[in-house]
Amino acid sequence: MELLAPVGSKDALKAAIIGGADAVYLGGKYFGARRLAENFSDSTLKAAVNLSHQHGVKVYITLNILIKERELKRAFSHLSFLESIDIDAVIVQDRGLLKLIRENFQIPIFASTQMGIHSPEGALWAEKNGISRIILARELHIAELEKIKKVTKVELEVFIHGAQCYAFSGQCLFSSILGGRSGNRGLCAQPCRKLYLQGQEKGYLLSTADIFGVSIIPELLKIDIDSVKIEGRMRSPLYVYLTSKIYSNAIRRAEDGEEILITPKEKEMLQVVFNRGFNKGYLIENNIIHREYQGSRGLLLGTAIYNGKFFLIKTEQLSIGDGITLYRNNEKIGGFSLKHLNIKDGVCTLRNPPFRIPKGKYHLYKTKDHEFDFIKNMINQLKFPSVPYKKKFNTFNFTPKKRKKTSGELSFYLTSLKALENVIPYADRIYFEWNNNFNEAQAICKKSGVEFVLILPRLTFNVPDVDVNHLMISSLGQFEKYSNRKLFGYYSMNFFNSFTIPELYQYTLSVELSKENINKITSHFLGRLEVMVFGKIELMVSRDPSLKEGILIDQKKKKFTTYRDQSGVIHILNSPDLFLLDYLD
Repeated sequence: MELLAPVGSKDALKAAIIGGADAVYLGGKYFGARRLAENFSDSTLKAAVNLSHQHGVKVYITLNILIKERELKRAFSHLSFLESIDIDAVIVQDRGLLKLIRENFQIPIFASTQMGIHSPEGALWAEKNGISRIILARELHIAELEKIKKVTKVELEVFIHGAQCYAFSGQCLFSSILGGRSGNRGLCAQPCRKLYLQGQEKGYLLSTADIFGVSIIPELLKIDIDSVKIEGRMRSPLYVYLTSKIYSNAIRRAEDGEEILITPKEKEMLQVVFNRGFNKGYLIENNIIHREYQGSRGLLLGTAIYNGKFFLIKTEQLSIGDGITLYRNNEKIGGFSLKHLNIKDGVCTLRNPPFRIPKGKYHLYKTKDHEFDFIKNMINQLKFPSVPYKKKFNTFNFTPKKRKKTSGELSFYLTSLKALENVIPYADRIYFEWNNNFNEAQAICKKSGVEFVLILPRLTFNVPDVDVNHLMISSLGQFEKYSNRKLFGYYSMNFFNSFTIPELYQYTLSVELSKENINKITSHFLGRLEVMVFGKIELMVSRDPSLKEGILIDQKKKKFTTYRDQSGVIHILNSPDLFLLDYLD
């Protein structure tokens, strides 16, 4: 089983190689989902590939954002460059880019978790469309992984350690709609890590703990998962080294049949280097939320008592050269490195901190291990090569297409029969949510001569059977099962450019597209397109069972409706309505 490590900088790449990763994933300056990482220029990308291959490490390049129409030519040129430097695969979210690569290049294509493949049917679609590996959605349980593995020969990759998104990957619009920083474009501002109020409960209600999946490795080996992935291209080289080293050790031990996969010291090092709380993710657990705090605090050692001269704390996990951080009433007070300490009978005595604090009790976290400096020196000793490279620009030309003028149609998204009765005199089409009333709604529409389209559930880990001919789909798995029916694409299908596949009767354009973006698309695309012009945009969908239905309030007092659908998925809607009446021309 392959261990895949995150690389956001040259030092992180060296750390992954030294740590024992089998492969790394990294991005250039454009088209990657971690655009705020240091990333790699073209010349350093080539050097990174050379250095990795010299050490037997594969390199997968991230092009895992949605691509606008005007960016396709530059993306094509970048792909030509990537093919020329002998990368091992490219990781893709955008299905238009998938088509472009498949038709013009010989680069193996991995489906990003942002593509949202989460069902056996979705895996079958991927296999038919030239994808050689699927990076599966983090929401899947072990049993669901096993079902997918049984139906496909495509390689499967799962996340084993690191951050988890609250929202289903590729479906989050929270950062984009509220702050103009799109997660689908590599600029997520992480609104899920903010404080929220719901009813009487206040906390980091959308903040997830990190996956810590060492104990799951034997089960993943048993069902023949091909690769396990560490998340963290924004994290430090120390983190990359330690996760690579410790997980490569754990995989080797599991493959050798050993029962103990991680030593106490190895676990401690992972807890110290980055720790916002650990759990086993949706692979094993249902509730993955960590509401107490949202950032890394390191390893909690316990409560220390400060008497004005020194600290007393029951622990034997500290040494000279370690670093500690103090918290009081959930507020960070400060941190410092230990130059003196005394441990006797399990009680550690620490001298005055280098700053003034009042007497009392403090929560004490270990945030640095004395071995970290040695690891940093080891990483620095591996030299990153300098490789001159002159990039050649290759591109392709669009064929402009002239769309015929058509009369406008008015569609409504509905969930209730009462709403249906009110709007049906004005509707050309009704999109009706999957609930207990959809059969009656269909009958009403048929009687009134209005087209009825059933909205399939947003997440379908097993695509349900349904005897309706006109369907609105939200996933590739739903398309695969019902490709012989009249299909409409929900805006979560992320139609971002004219190359987007699969072909449907009609797509609703992504709500992240501007008027200029839409004009560019329509100059090259003849298919039917729809634009959402009024209503509450869905900001998040999540498998989280803990969030209640009701109103979620952020720190700016904005209110977001939350509701749970019949399949148990929670939806978070935007506070104001989208209103484009003034722009219909």
